[in-house]
Amino acid sequence: MAIVEMFFWWYASGWGVFIGKVKGWFLSVLDFFSMGSLIRTLFKPFRQISAEAAGTDASIDTKFHMWVDRLISRMVGFVSRLILLLVGLVIILVGGILSLVMVVLWPVIPFLPIVGVMLSFGGLVL
Repeated sequence: MAIVEMFFWWYASGWGVFIGKVKGWFLSVLDFFSMGSLIRTLFKPFRQISAEAAGTDASIDTKFHMWVDRLISRMVGFVSRLILLLVGLVIILVGGILSLVMVVLWPVIPFLPIVGVMLSFGGLVL
């Protein structure tokens, strides 16, 4: 009876549980990497560091140094956020491929022990 209940769960409500877990995993990865926030702030200065605006009485040299400071801070912010975005995308792609493989293999998984026993009796050695 337990085997029948296991098969009933596996082929009925098990699909929904598995899809729900995959969806939850994707949402947690998106939240962990804060993809929306990274895209929105891609060109902002790194850690919101920016030199104060030079007053009207500041020299050209001071204004230039402040401009270079802000430019470097924005470049560092852009590169660091871009790397995080790319790592997040790679993790999402790999997770998506693995999840798709699991969805395709889901109906076959309960029969794999039987297939393994049959292959071992057939002489297959790994």
